[in-house]
Amino acid sequence: MELQEEYLKTEKEEKFYTFEDLRTIIKELRAETGCPWDRRQTHGSLTLCMLEEAAESVSGIKLYEKTNNPDNMKEELGDLLMQVVMHAQIAEEEGLFTLDDVICQISQKMVRRHPHVFELDGTPLHGKEPDPENLKSWQEIKEEEKRQQTFSESPHKKKLRKLLVKIFEKML
Repeated sequence: MELQEEYLKTEKEEKFYTFEDLRTIIKELRAETGCPWDRRQTHGSLTLCMLEEAAESVSGIKLYEKTNNPDNMKEELGDLLMQVVMHAQIAEEEGLFTLDDVICQISQKMVRRHPHVFELDGTPLHGKEPDPENLKSWQEIKEEEKRQQTFSESPHKKKLRKLLVKIFEKML
């Protein structure tokens, strides 16, 4: 009986971790004194893990839609988030970019692609009418961004990626 009470006590008193705690945990796992497996990982070695976690996140969402129980979805989204933080940590170690750079870039993109919601400086419109000169469709903005990119995906790989998406859609 004491063991069961101790287990329940531990369960109730688990620490509540924040996003910053997750960043620290991933840094520690990759540190010299961290986990040998995590230290060996590269962007390439984690590619399949990223795909698997994305697929499991989609499964978690589908399970939630069927059961109204969010537990699996929460767990799988956490696993996917861990992949993003891990890749950003590796990139930071390689001097490429930081997690803050990733967050900044996606925030800029969301503001830029939603001129009906935000001013150009990111200030929410809160129901005010947007400046008609800034109002382009999401698709127009996305196409303009793609034209300005300094990198491009090969036509073959783009075709394969789209095929993979179709396969995933059929699986769901």
